[in-house]
Amino acid sequence: MPSAKIYYDIDADLGVLSNKKIVFLGFGNQGAAQAQNLRDTGIPNEQILIANRPDSYAEDAKSKGFIVEHDFTKAAKVADVIFLLVPDQVQPRVFNEQIFPYLPDTAAIVVASGYNVFFKLLTFKPTQDVVMVAPRMIGSSVRSLYVKGQGFPCFVSVEQDGTSNGLVIALALSRAVGATKAGAIASSVREETAMDLFAEQALWPNIITLFREGFSVLKEAGCSDEALCYEMWMSKEPAEIFERAAEDGFIAQLKYHSVVSQYGQLSGALALDGTAQREHFKNILYNQILNGKFCKAFSQIEADLEKEGDANPLNQLYKKSEESELVQAEKRVRARLSGLL
Repeated sequence: MPSAKIYYDIDADLGVLSNKKIVFLGFGNQGAAQAQNLRDTGIPNEQILIANRPDSYAEDAKSKGFIVEHDFTKAAKVADVIFLLVPDQVQPRVFNEQIFPYLPDTAAIVVASGYNVFFKLLTFKPTQDVVMVAPRMIGSSVRSLYVKGQGFPCFVSVEQDGTSNGLVIALALSRAVGATKAGAIASSVREETAMDLFAEQALWPNIITLFREGFSVLKEAGCSDEALCYEMWMSKEPAEIFERAAEDGFIAQLKYHSVVSQYGQLSGALALDGTAQREHFKNILYNQILNGKFCKAFSQIEADLEKEGDANPLNQLYKKSEESELVQAEKRVRARLSGLL
């Protein structure tokens, strides 16, 4: 495949945002960061409207000087651009019922996650633009890097070009929130969704399993809870390794380890046959994620996620996971060392 196109500040014209009313649906992690960045880029405060129910997030928006509207239908009616920054699981219900029927025919809808667009859970008019501006880091970093004058990795795409001006709008918004300073990468909701869900359903479950089973084997070999918890993760060494990998390279970061460690990791990784793992990963990607199987299953339990106690399926998963030897040992260690943590 050819390399992805990368867009920079020079590719984006902020002028296309002149006199446009820009609505942020949600003022949480990403909403707060992107709205502040947009304003600091030079978009007048009166052009920005925060649509948020009456809660602590709305109060936070007001404390930062933003205009807040609790009635989503009123916000939708004046929106030339609307950022959908409420959680994925509530987005279809809120957008389809309270936003879509009232949006102008030529409004631009902006998503930061491809999930609901890729699985066609949102309703759009053919004359509207649907674009993705998706920072690849948490909101606090989106904000702090902007304040430092730096950019951040971001995916950008046009999924529906209703006005024939979708890319121009997408790039202007990417620049306004600070993404094009480092380079916004051309992507798609399919690509973003595939990678995001794959990490969540394939990579990290395997990492959790490796740590859980590794903990058990070392415990059987006589290692203490305290030594294991600190050696494996509480020392924050894994976090430092990933940070070095991001800065220097996935394999190149090994140079910071001892020679014994370098030799052990490289020879051990090359000796492993990843064929079975690869087939497992492919099965998850094609037969669970991209074919919509997970999306369909998740939609069926979505309403239950707002319930309390064991009626909430997520709470059930936490309860079952917390029965593992690793988690129980960690609780004992943290209780003993609470004064040191």
